[in-house]
Amino acid sequence: MHRMSSFLLALVALATLAWASAQPLTWPAAWTSAEPGEAQYGGTFRVSALSDPRTFNPFVSAEENDIVDAADATTLLQQGPDSDAFVPNMAESFEIADDGLSVTMTLREGLRWSDGEPIDTDDFLFAYEAQTDEDVGSNAYDGWFIEGELIEMTAVDARTVRFDFPKEDRLALVVAGYLSPAPDHVLGAIYREGGAEALKEAWGTETDVSETVWATAFVPVEFLPGQRIVFERNPYFGEWNVDEQGNALPYLDRYVVEIVESVDAALNLYLAGEIDAFSPSNLDQVGVVSQAIRNGDIDAELLPNVAPVASSQFIVFNWNKASEPAKEALFRDVRFRRAMSHLVDREAITELVYGGSAAPMWSDVYQAYAYWVNPDVPKYRYDPERALELLAEVGFTPNDDGVLVNDAGEELAFTLATNAGNDQREQIAQIFADEARAAGVQIDVQAIDFNLLVDQLLTTGDDRPFDAILIGLQGGNRIWPWGSNVLPCDGNLHMYNQSGACLTDAERDAERLYGEGRRTLDTEAARQIGYAIQARMAALQPQIFTVSPLAHFSWASDVAGEHPADLIDTVVGVRQLPLTFKR
Repeated sequence: MHRMSSFLLALVALATLAWASAQPLTWPAAWTSAEPGEAQYGGTFRVSALSDPRTFNPFVSAEENDIVDAADATTLLQQGPDSDAFVPNMAESFEIADDGLSVTMTLREGLRWSDGEPIDTDDFLFAYEAQTDEDVGSNAYDGWFIEGELIEMTAVDARTVRFDFPKEDRLALVVAGYLSPAPDHVLGAIYREGGAEALKEAWGTETDVSETVWATAFVPVEFLPGQRIVFERNPYFGEWNVDEQGNALPYLDRYVVEIVESVDAALNLYLAGEIDAFSPSNLDQVGVVSQAIRNGDIDAELLPNVAPVASSQFIVFNWNKASEPAKEALFRDVRFRRAMSHLVDREAITELVYGGSAAPMWSDVYQAYAYWVNPDVPKYRYDPERALELLAEVGFTPNDDGVLVNDAGEELAFTLATNAGNDQREQIAQIFADEARAAGVQIDVQAIDFNLLVDQLLTTGDDRPFDAILIGLQGGNRIWPWGSNVLPCDGNLHMYNQSGACLTDAERDAERLYGEGRRTLDTEAARQIGYAIQARMAALQPQIFTVSPLAHFSWASDVAGEHPADLIDTVVGVRQLPLTFKR
């Protein structure tokens, strides 16, 4: 709650004052637990990921493990771990007009790409142009519109940009401040010559990653599919990023992401000392790490039960299956989805998958954003009898073998896919399938490659290639916890319905409320609008939320520079990568 208060105070101040700072960007000592002067240069920080990147192209990426996030993206503004207030990052200063409808930002001097070329407003303007080109299909596209009206961006000169908003927007600093530059001299040249299609084809995973260009603290230099991604320090990042002693950042030489087949494989690497950080996904893994520390097998820190994760795990049904109209009609029937929600045994998932370290999730707002969670949404608790009543209304009743069939004798059956290697999701899918099978519903669980799963989920049109998917979602923020591409019916993450138009009154209502809430600067009023959104979505059950586990963190003791203990949570994480060092 104190962070939301900080944001409100900041918003009031920023309505009348400009924020300015001197060059270069000085990272606050309060963001790290290291003592002044303690940090050392050199060393490699090693972590793990469950799948290869789907692309190196920042305009095509839509999933959480994209390479830009892995390298720690740079933006015009940022929010530190100690406050939700926006502070300058690549922008040296910013100013909000008195009417609140425009934001002007001045870039720092001396910004450069990893190839040494200067970063100026052309790079930000190109990023904006590509993101607002519908044919490019950027994940950021929807955020640039407020109720269908475009937020305009202008490059005033080589160091000044201005954003003009068509109406008041509580996400103004989120949209404008989190814009990252894109290399105009590389990707911009491709875009101007070949258009959106050429840009989308650029920087695929077959590209020599050492030839790509970045503004981030670390830049990728090697990609071995199925093995690892190696990042090295960007030599130009330290020219405009320093610690409070004036030392150039980052401290580390290298950052390595090992690709693993499963969370258990990551745990084994951690116990063997081959990676430096690991986030146990359940209390069993917490116990294994704790025992290894007590036995002296590893020298590590362990923070169990930190807070609910800032993400969700849910089952989504495909409303666009023209080639199978019976399934399409079934998946669009709210009684079917409510029945499926009644077959999700969230208590069993909590105990069997997370060892008790989780809680049922009923709303589309992550429990990490507690201020916004509506506790009174409709809840479809585990109740097989009620599920059977609803399925009977849909037309399915048990045959002599206990299998649910319709009047034509067709079984109630579908495929549920999730990403292979994510042990928790595979277990959740199987628990749900077992309960459903006991009730007479036949579910074929398939664990497939994560990138293939995402490709299926992001397909558009009237006939998409899946039945149901169990997956997770990150995004949103404590200022307004809904992503701009999730609730609006034409959003690329409006996962259940990718026809491009609303199919139900509840979708239309949620889309209207999303716009209304985004235009509402009064936070309490926005929360009440958010409560209404959650109530409608919970009743519609387009996504069946499962449980919200608690997060656990662990890292090797020779890795330093994490946040002070009272700042670590599931929204800001454990550390800022540029402030991390090896002892």
